[in-house]
Amino acid sequence: MRIDLLTKEYPPEIYGGAGVHVAELVKALRVTEEVQVRCFGAPRNEKDVTSYTVPTELTSANAALQTIGVDLLMANDAAGADLVHSHTWYANEAGRVAQLLHGIPHVITAHSLEPLRPWKAEQLGGGYRVSSEIEKSAYESANAVIAVSAGMRLDILRSYPNIDPNKVHVVHNGIDVDAWAPTSNPELLERWGIDASRPSVVFVGRITRQKGLPYLLEAAERLPEDVQLILCAGAPDTPEIKAEVESKVSALQAQRDGVIWITDHLPRHELAAILSAATTFVCPSIYEPLGIVNLEAMACGIPVVGTATGGIPEVVEDGVTGWLVPIEQVQDGTGTPINPEKYITDLAEAMRVAVSDPSRAQEMGVAARERARVHFDWMAIADQTRAIYNLVTG
Repeated sequence: MRIDLLTKEYPPEIYGGAGVHVAELVKALRVTEEVQVRCFGAPRNEKDVTSYTVPTELTSANAALQTIGVDLLMANDAAGADLVHSHTWYANEAGRVAQLLHGIPHVITAHSLEPLRPWKAEQLGGGYRVSSEIEKSAYESANAVIAVSAGMRLDILRSYPNIDPNKVHVVHNGIDVDAWAPTSNPELLERWGIDASRPSVVFVGRITRQKGLPYLLEAAERLPEDVQLILCAGAPDTPEIKAEVESKVSALQAQRDGVIWITDHLPRHELAAILSAATTFVCPSIYEPLGIVNLEAMACGIPVVGTATGGIPEVVEDGVTGWLVPIEQVQDGTGTPINPEKYITDLAEAMRVAVSDPSRAQEMGVAARERARVHFDWMAIADQTRAIYNLVTG
């Protein structure tokens, strides 16, 4: 079987969990299948990987139109594939057109949903209406849709009620526990000003509304004085959210020491060292289909404080591998807490509990790594994905 995997992100151009998922899935699938990767961006040196740049005529167009231009090039080159498998709305149009043009099945993996990210209108303007329509059409016409969590499956069926529930399957994200493992690097910690003798809470994520960083910054004001807050956060969606986060970080740094903001995109071995030295990881997302960052932290042997939303409760076992923070959310697609102050208070308390007993946190970190190893193995995930391929190809 020849699978053409269509994606915006692929190494070395990765900025989110979808890119990590694609890279690991491709490695696991290639054990038995031919996989042609078609991705956005600069030329790659890897065999069977083709990259595409925006057509010259569209370089000054809205970002959504630029995406469609790349998608059409991908769809054209998918001739000869047995099926196409697209990831995120950026590549969904390529999959839908290839399905129509070449008469082959189209499989989608859902990493997020446009209706549940309305703040993207700030980033894309009218392009958000375009991206939303592309996603809707692709999902409704796809032969199969893979949700990365059961929570995500419910979101898909709620957002797109015309989809046949029988074609929406759950296959979790995974983690390579050999690549993500407890790592010691005292020199790196010193370079970033991290004091290994003090308790610390680490956040890793893009600066976007769904990651809940402003809520975390308010909750962090209530942490014990000796606790460090390490923010590995960059790639802001808009100038507005960048300015909001900069203001809140500056205010927090004026109140307490040990607030460290790393905007660099760190290589895996450096991020693993920072995670491994932490007392706990925090995921304050208000929208998170699964959260590969949680698995990365768990594989490094630390527990997770995470919002009880989306797929996070399928990863974090409350009281065993971390702490789930309850949240009631507005059902308008934004995920906004109904009572933000209560959510911030509960988030602060969960972090306080996590850092107050380092020995318990360490025990939970051991359990977290074991859960990541047993339940989120990439080879098992590839097997489940192949089964869906076999289903749609008959």
